Amino acid sequence: MTAFGTAHAADISNGKALSDSHNCAACHGPGLNKPVSGEYPRLAGQHATYIYWALRQYQIGGNNPNFGRNNAIMSAQVQSLSPSDLKDLAAYIESLDGNLVLKK
Repeated sequence: MTAFGTAHAADISNGKALSDSHNCAACHGPGLNKPVSGEYPRLAGQHATYIYWALRQYQIGGNNPNFGRNNAIMSAQVQSLSPSDLKDLAAYIESLDGNLVLKK
């Protein structure tokens, strides 16, 4: 059983296609590992479960004080994506080589 359950096996190739079509690299940089600004996070290698729920929170937006993230750009980017698309995108991001550092 994966972090997302068994209902949808993530499709990394669809995740890459979604990343390309939504131009994620425009802000998060080449390989989603070199953001164009310090305001944007490195995504490459991040856990798929974290990415999935972060994207879901952007879909919900800032109108829900208990569950939601308020960022107009990210909210617009993910509104049209299905839960399966989000899982595919998250799996693709997790598959990328990144240089995330665990802080102790």
